[in-house]
Amino acid sequence: MNITVVGIGYVGLVTSVCLANIGHKVICYDISKEKISKLKKLNSPIYEPGIEELLIKNKDRLFFTTDVHKAFKNSKVVIIAVGTPENEDGSTNLKYLNETIKIFSENINNDCVLVIKSTVPIGTNDLIEEILKNDNNIKYKISVVSNPEFLSQGTAIKDTLNASRIVIGANDVKSMNIIKKMYLPLSKEPYNVPIVTMERRSAELVKYSSNCFLAMKISYINEIANLCEKVDANIHNVVKGMKYDSRIGDKFLEAGIGYGGSCFPKDTKALYKFSVDNNCELKLVKSTIDVNRKQKILLLDKLEKNEVCLKNKTIAILGLTFKANTDDIRESPANYIVPELLKKKCFVNVYDPVGLNNFRKYIDDNFKQNNIKYFTNIDSAINNADYALIINDWDIIKNYKLSKYVSLMKKPVIYDGRNLYNIEEIKKYNIEYYPIGINVKRNDLNV
Repeated sequence: MNITVVGIGYVGLVTSVCLANIGHKVICYDISKEKISKLKKLNSPIYEPGIEELLIKNKDRLFFTTDVHKAFKNSKVVIIAVGTPENEDGSTNLKYLNETIKIFSENINNDCVLVIKSTVPIGTNDLIEEILKNDNNIKYKISVVSNPEFLSQGTAIKDTLNASRIVIGANDVKSMNIIKKMYLPLSKEPYNVPIVTMERRSAELVKYSSNCFLAMKISYINEIANLCEKVDANIHNVVKGMKYDSRIGDKFLEAGIGYGGSCFPKDTKALYKFSVDNNCELKLVKSTIDVNRKQKILLLDKLEKNEVCLKNKTIAILGLTFKANTDDIRESPANYIVPELLKKKCFVNVYDPVGLNNFRKYIDDNFKQNNIKYFTNIDSAINNADYALIINDWDIIKNYKLSKYVSLMKKPVIYDGRNLYNIEEIKKYNIEYYPIGINVKRNDLNV
């Protein structure tokens, strides 16, 4: 099948390489010449494990272009995967989507199915179809299908090829069957991905409902973790006792310093705003947002509670991206904690395996600071530091030798936002340790 993917960002590129991997010819269109130039050399513009291997493997079925005329030529399916960022009020910004629809309507030259993979408010697919039907310049039959994505950064290839489900929302049988046929290889061995079909509005709401539910689980277990610290319970044991209930499970029950990235923060705010605008306020979603906002600065709150004055202290920040295995710093706790430390006249050393450049740009674009240093290894970042704050769960941080905190820091004091270290192991060293959801008393650690 000839397929065009418009918007070769995170979702668009992963979708393109995976569709090519199951046998389709895919034209990848983007307005960024720099991005397309990289891709023509089989270099990925994003960090995602496994993506460059698939680029190389499927190079004969992938075509990259900034030429809009070539992009839509003879494609049976056009997939739109452009960004839908949030407005200041939390609503969804459809600027890029609207611009893309205009480009599509001016250049399509055959009957096709237009697939909206971008996350959009409920009813957007209906509006797009109405706009296209009323466009007198379009002489072809265009049907619109909702096909939300459920990718997690760091595991996006697996999440596509071995997806939990593929959701297709269509209001006519013909376009539904075309998209089912497009995904047919994934429904068979060795993938066996379930294909779930429904009407468009329900498909649009599935994406928001799923992400908000997962975000709610994260905020809930973080609330329980905070209570654990107050009553001398252990969050690890609480979760251990919860997860055996199959109705609860063990996913998204790891206590920490909140969710981030490009999806959960945006989607929770968008669904809440949409619910208010439709006179059906989702109060649980609002609470999820509020809890997460406070959780992101929890390490800073703990640090300030234990230290009278932070001025001139050297603080090492380990991990800058919102989670491991991505270079995405959007809504990372580091974005909130580091600027506050700089305001307090601290000296801040930051480390991340792949996120340094993105974080440096974020700081340079938003803050005028000289008290921050960037390091490519943990040893240098914590050397002679007063405190170490762990922001995400990269394996390199998780497997870092505890003895090095003792030998390199002024005095080993760790605030662990991801509970990476075993308490019994910590007890073997002269380390002051503050995890999430465990009230580790200093005398318990022989400090």
